[in-house]
Amino acid sequence: MDDGHDRNGTMGEPPAGASAYPEESLGRPERRERPGAEPDRGRWRQAGVAGMALGAAILAVIGLTTPWQALQGASEVPADPAADFTAGELARARAFDAATAVPGYLSLGLTLVFAGLLVATPLGAKVLGAMRGPWWVRVLLGVFALTVVEEALRWPLGVWFETVLRDYGLSTQDWVSWTGDRLKSIAINTALLAVMILAVVALARRFRRWWIPAAAGAFTLTVAASFVYPVVFEPVFNDFHSMPGGRLRTNLLAMAERDGVPVEDVLVADASRRTTALNAYVSGFGATRRIVVYDTLLKAPEREVELVVAHELGHAKENDVLHGTLVGALGAAFGAILLYLVFGRVRGRAGVASIADWRAAGAIMGLMTLATFLSGPAQNLVSRQIEARADAHALDLTRDPVTFAAMQKRLATANISDLSPDAVEYVLYASHPTAPQRIATARSWAKLNGVPGP
Repeated sequence: MDDGHDRNGTMGEPPAGASAYPEESLGRPERRERPGAEPDRGRWRQAGVAGMALGAAILAVIGLTTPWQALQGASEVPADPAADFTAGELARARAFDAATAVPGYLSLGLTLVFAGLLVATPLGAKVLGAMRGPWWVRVLLGVFALTVVEEALRWPLGVWFETVLRDYGLSTQDWVSWTGDRLKSIAINTALLAVMILAVVALARRFRRWWIPAAAGAFTLTVAASFVYPVVFEPVFNDFHSMPGGRLRTNLLAMAERDGVPVEDVLVADASRRTTALNAYVSGFGATRRIVVYDTLLKAPEREVELVVAHELGHAKENDVLHGTLVGALGAAFGAILLYLVFGRVRGRAGVASIADWRAAGAIMGLMTLATFLSGPAQNLVSRQIEARADAHALDLTRDPVTFAAMQKRLATANISDLSPDAVEYVLYASHPTAPQRIATARSWAKLNGVPGP
């Protein structure tokens, strides 16, 4: 349960349209179509039909698993930040938002401009062309080199953002620790990205309908990554231990049992070594599902901690991580098909003959970045609805809207959440309802159930 506002082409290259496989175009009277070439209309239509079917499947899964109304039959109480937060708290939230908005938007803008250059110019092909070694080594080195350039440009903005967090008392890291965490995150993301791009190019060099194995591979990789993330990637950034025995642990496990959610353990993350923010979350599914609370949250009253965990139990009970993984996997498969459909329109500008040209890795990287940005608002919309359902679940389980509201206020003030984001920020960044919206939900729930409200 976080605070709901996250901001956080060369010498020797063939001209555009020339064969990436010159050995296939010499000494033959007839032209043999090669893998990775621009698809003919028949195969393009096949991919288009498959893409529409997959898109329909995504919409169906989202429609069936997303709670578009968290409180059935409740009269909506309007959210009013001034009703629950003091003038000083509102001013502090506005000041923090203004201080982080500039480096945040600049970083986003730089990312999009860099992606646009990779798609609309031969920049990526030139960088890849400067690499040496077998083609697959050049792809890996090229993705690494482009990432280094982008991250070097963004690094001062990251320092700026971290400085603001320190000024407001949200960060407890020194620069060595901050640099280590940032480098680890970049390394993991770059490795995954390089493997995905290498797979696309390898499949395009071998198969004319490469989108079929690419879509299947993207689906499988997304599911596998979601499954192993809690036990492979999370420990890179935090140490975890079982919540110590005592009344709180006993109450949490008893609440999970009463809720019908199998939970063998509740873990505590050593988040205090980098932040003062309060948070909890659920990740993984099946054998790797876990509920994690920040050690900073344990400083709150036990009843509020119980409500936070009740929210996370709502995610587990509704299999939100599993459903999110399914939507993400279908979306990844859809993205592979979309790449097949659109690459022919950008290959000339990117200075490559086809997607089977290893120098196309830069353009693929740019397209993936743009696709991630464009899909963000829809992901946030769905996420906000799911979080609202988990809030309703916590209220149903604890029947304590007063403490729920107190807990939301504590989270918002400790994390300096944006209490009244503008429309652009809400669409781009808000994966959770705002704190005033969540407190309004508690009031609506109290009226619906006839209990005293906040």
